[in-house]
Amino acid sequence: MPLEIIRNDITKVQVDAIVNAANSSLLGGGGVDGAIHRAAGPKLLEECRTLGGCEPGQAKITKGYNLPAKYVIHTVGPIWNGGNNNEENILANCYKKSLELAKEYNLESIAFPLISSGAFGYPKDKALKTAISVIGEFLLTNEMLVYLVVYDKTAFVLSEKLFSSIVQYIDDKYIEDSPFKRIDRQEVHYQVLCDSSLAQKRKRSLDELINQVDETFSQMLLRLIDEKGMEDVQVYKKANIDRRLFSKIRNDINYKPSKSTAIAFAIALELNLDETKDLLLKAGFALSHSSKFDIIIEYFIENKNYNIFEINEALFAFDQNLLGV
Repeated sequence: MPLEIIRNDITKVQVDAIVNAANSSLLGGGGVDGAIHRAAGPKLLEECRTLGGCEPGQAKITKGYNLPAKYVIHTVGPIWNGGNNNEENILANCYKKSLELAKEYNLESIAFPLISSGAFGYPKDKALKTAISVIGEFLLTNEMLVYLVVYDKTAFVLSEKLFSSIVQYIDDKYIEDSPFKRIDRQEVHYQVLCDSSLAQKRKRSLDELINQVDETFSQMLLRLIDEKGMEDVQVYKKANIDRRLFSKIRNDINYKPSKSTAIAFAIALELNLDETKDLLLKAGFALSHSSKFDIIIEYFIENKNYNIFEINEALFAFDQNLLGV
């Protein structure tokens, strides 16, 4: 199951467990901690009094009481002191221990806030990077629906270097859509094939092209998985795609995916830009420089960054739809 970044009030998210960014006493506080205690009601505090506190980087579980979530997993993040006091490892352990508890309790879904990024002062871009890294690694070997919940845009910050780089790439590539210049998918594909840069790209024989011309999206996807020597589970996890959706695609030769799903598989298979366009064409889509979403995808492919969770960070930051999920 995938990782999804959402804007919401974590106390209102419908999941098996929400994670509370608590203080060491577990007796409530400000920010997310206070909001969770208020929404859960006084019985949450009563149970927390029996737990004997919690050390930074560890996690403990209670019932959810008046919350939509059945459980609350309380974890204590590090206070930022410049990054030289093991803060990163402590923060990573917050996510790891919380996910381990969720797995131990056989939970199917969990929602995290961006731990330590509020009153504890952890830089938001660094907190985000750690969260995405740990959750992404966990999901490569486990089945769970994980939400990263941000209350508002100010709580979600990409690194300045990445943000600036993407902005520059968009500025260089973006073309306003004009009503006087419409290019259909066949014309886009023709232009791609005729681009002089293809001389330096992967060359395919005429026989290969003829044999593949009648492939459906599903057939091409399964062929590429075989050619890459990958397992199904490895592909749908790297694509941030639910196993049940992948099963539908595998069992339906004429399955029509959404554009984001098709791109997610291209990312999982680490296709180059031309291969990505070929796979998209089978699904009835193309990449366009009049779409910021498409340009951001192109940016990551051109830079050979195929980490779908990092790509989704960027898409979320630029108010675009996410891949997979």
